[in-house]
Amino acid sequence: MLLLTLVVAACSSCGFQVRSAAHMPPEMQRTYIQADDRHSLFYQSLLKELKAAGIEVLTSPGGSSAVFAILTDDTDQRVLSVSARNVPTEYEVYYTVGYSLEIGDKTLLQPRTQTRVDNYTWDETLVLGKEQEQRQIRDAIVADLVRVIMTQLASL
Repeated sequence: MLLLTLVVAACSSCGFQVRSAAHMPPEMQRTYIQADDRHSLFYQSLLKELKAAGIEVLTSPGGSSAVFAILTDDTDQRVLSVSARNVPTEYEVYYTVGYSLEIGDKTLLQPRTQTRVDNYTWDETLVLGKEQEQRQIRDAIVADLVRVIMTQLASL
């Protein structure tokens, strides 16, 4: 018990706080997400985070108090380097999202773009592992993008 008390005291003295759901503006209580691709990794992650923050996400714009528009949702990879035999040895994974937020006839977030990039080495003898690594990198990039956007929304 004494050890637990010391750990709690140490954590609270350094400013540690348990992460909780973001507090969204009250105008976003009934939000519609306008997107061309409702199956993209970014859309699904954003939807999950908004719901976790207590936002009711509507399936149509009618009756919504806010419209979060996903203007761009693009991901791919590029070759960064090749070997002497012209075989790719390093790839760059990127994810770009463009978005805006409108509440009624007022634009709270002007259209803006966020891009996150990461890279990984490629080994043709480890194809299955490298494909898994690419998926994990893309998931981490999307999680970071959603976290940044949720922080922006919470600061409104």
